[in-house]
Amino acid sequence: MSMAGNLRKVGSLRKVGGLRGVGGLRKVARLARRGTRVDLSHPSRSPLGSSVVNCVTYREGVRQPPDRDLVESVERIRKTGDGFVWLGLHEPTEEEFAGIAELFGLHPLAVEDAVHAHQRPKVERYDQTLFAVFKTVCYVEHTELTATSEVVDTGEIMVFVGRDFVVTVRHGRHGSLGPMREELEAAPEQLAQGPAAVLHALADHVVDDYLAATDAVQSDIDQVETDVFAPDGARADPGRIYQLKRELLELKRAVVPLGRPLQVLATQPMRVIAPEIQAYFRDVDDHLKRATEQIAAFDELLNSILQAHLAQVTVAQNEDMRKITAWAAVIAVPTMVCGMYGMNFDHMPELHWRFGYPLVMSLIAAACVALYRGFRRNGWL
Repeated sequence: MSMAGNLRKVGSLRKVGGLRGVGGLRKVARLARRGTRVDLSHPSRSPLGSSVVNCVTYREGVRQPPDRDLVESVERIRKTGDGFVWLGLHEPTEEEFAGIAELFGLHPLAVEDAVHAHQRPKVERYDQTLFAVFKTVCYVEHTELTATSEVVDTGEIMVFVGRDFVVTVRHGRHGSLGPMREELEAAPEQLAQGPAAVLHALADHVVDDYLAATDAVQSDIDQVETDVFAPDGARADPGRIYQLKRELLELKRAVVPLGRPLQVLATQPMRVIAPEIQAYFRDVDDHLKRATEQIAAFDELLNSILQAHLAQVTVAQNEDMRKITAWAAVIAVPTMVCGMYGMNFDHMPELHWRFGYPLVMSLIAAACVALYRGFRRNGWL
C-alpha cells in the first residue's frame, strides 16, 4: 500500500489501532540510510508522491531500523519510555493530517494552523504538547537587481513537540530539513537529549538562514548605493530602491516577530524542554537579535539612499533649468532686435544705410557671445 493510501486510511479510521501497514515509511527510511540528496522541497518532486518526507525513530540519539508502520514505532517507544519519533511532512492536507493528529493527540487549533499555514511566528502550549511556528527565509539569486526582482522568498515550518515525538510541517518551496537532520544524526549525543534538541536545532537552522539572507541582501544594497552615488546617479532607477524596501519588509515580517517566542523558549519553564537545553535557546536569541539589528540598519540605510537619490534628481533638474534659462536669455537678444526691425515703419534708424545690416548682426553676435561667456563662467552652461 502506498504512503498516500495509508494516510487516507488514517483519516478514515480515526483510530490508533487502524493505522497499520504504512509500507511507504520503509521507503523513506531506506532513502535516508543511503544518504541520497533528493530534492523533497515540493510534493511534485518527491519520490514518495505524498506529503510525508521522512519518518525516523531515534533511541539514545541513534537512528533505528524502520518498523512496520508508524503506530508500531509509537507504541514501542511508549512502552519502553526511550527514544522518540520524528515525522516530517510537506504541505499536508486535512485528510492526510487527521490520523496523525489523533495518534499524537494534537490540539485541533494547532492542527488547523499547521495545515492552512500563513501564521506569525509563535509558541503555544497545549497540555503535554508544544506547538511552534517559524518563518523560513531564502535569498533568491538574481543576476541583476531590477524594479521587479524577487529578493527574498519566505515559507513556514510548524513543529509539534511532545515527550516522545516531533512532527514538523513545512510550507513553501525551500527550507528542506534534510541537511539539518543529517547534521543531528552525526551528533548522537545531541539527539539523545530528546525532541527538545530537535526543536533547538530547527530554531538555530532557521535563524542561521536569516543571517545568510541578510548578508546577501547587503550585497544588493551596496550595489544600489554605488549606482546612486555614481556620476550619473540621478539617472538610476528608483524602482530598485523601492523593491529592496519591499523585500526587506517581507524579511522583517519573518524575523522580528520571532523574538518573543524565542524568549519564551529560553526563559519560561516547559515540560518538554529541559533547563539545560533552554540555555541554547538564549544563544539562538542572540543570533536573532543580530539579524534584527541588521534589518533595522538596512531599512535606515535604504531611506538615506532614497533621500540622497531624490536630492540628486532635484539638483539635476535645477541644473537643467539653469541651462534652459541661460540659452533662453541668449536667444532673447536676436529675437528682440529682429522683432524691432520687423515692425515695418518707414522711418527707422539705419533702415536704408548700407552698413546697417552688418552693424546690427555684429551687435547681436557680440551680445550673444558676451551672455554665453558670462553664463559659462558662472556654471550655468
